[in-house]
Amino acid sequence: MRFQISVQPSGRSFDAGSDETLLMAGLRQGVGLPYGCKDGACGSCKCKKLSGNVVHGTHQSKALSEEEEANGMVLTCCATAQSDVVLESRQVVEAGAFPIKKMPVRIISLEKKSPDVMLVKLQLPATEVMQYHAGQYVDFLLRDGSRRSYSMANAPHTLVEGSPAIELHIRHMPGGVFTDHVFGVMKERDIQRIEGPQGSFFLREDSDKPLVFLASGTGFAPIKAILEHMQFKGITRPAVLYWGGRRPQDLYLDDWLQAQFALMPNLRYVPVISDALPEDNWSGRTGFVHQAVLEVIADLSGHQVYACGAPIVVDSARSAYTKAGLPDDEFYADSFTSAADKA
Repeated sequence: MRFQISVQPSGRSFDAGSDETLLMAGLRQGVGLPYGCKDGACGSCKCKKLSGNVVHGTHQSKALSEEEEANGMVLTCCATAQSDVVLESRQVVEAGAFPIKKMPVRIISLEKKSPDVMLVKLQLPATEVMQYHAGQYVDFLLRDGSRRSYSMANAPHTLVEGSPAIELHIRHMPGGVFTDHVFGVMKERDIQRIEGPQGSFFLREDSDKPLVFLASGTGFAPIKAILEHMQFKGITRPAVLYWGGRRPQDLYLDDWLQAQFALMPNLRYVPVISDALPEDNWSGRTGFVHQAVLEVIADLSGHQVYACGAPIVVDSARSAYTKAGLPDDEFYADSFTSAADKA
């Protein structure tokens, strides 16, 4: 059975079968609802149900609590329609979103940027154009049918015609099947398969509000792509990046950021370290990175926030920033859920 799904206030609509999630039905028909993990773990796709009935598949309570569900909130990545449904989602992607493609890629280079972060460059097929928004991610398609998601760390304009390549920042998760492979077995010229672009984390360019970028660890990757895009497009909105790590070595592209200041005078950068050791000789900001923002910007009502990194950082930021006046629809997030998180 098929049902009509309408999205307000955009007026976009699509049909969905009772055997497919609202998110996948929308993406299939070019209606890009916001999403992140697609596994009911991160909550990025949560929106308000104005009318109709849905049932939810397996999901985590931190992504959608029983109270939220009782109040009409839905996770479109694991909700299926049981009737016609009207949703409220202010982050619907414009019509004509970039198509999602599967393609083979070749490993060009593997470069350790810190003891547990590998910068991996993938050569895309010269005959297969992949368009994407700076900030989106790709999935590695593994032989057992599972997927691993990583944000593209370079902006689309950096793809060289004839030999396009994307950059990923992969953190080693000891015991993780894929990251153990990346850090121990993967070598140059290996072939992998990916699918992308994915996700709705990218800069909204129809606003002139000051920007707050919040990154923890390799959550810097998609923000790096957005900064490259801003510089290329001449976007001069005031912007500040708060990048957090446990120790200074976790800010693995600090030198790249320092070089950006000459290109982007509108950009400020605040590194934040939570667990510095005496031998680090750290004299900068300390503590939780999301709280460092509020120490400087107590009122976020006039800002846009783009947060990416560990789920606990993103979730804590969302809660704290809405209390500091940030409108719900001005918080854009990409929560880096690991395979363990999704399980």
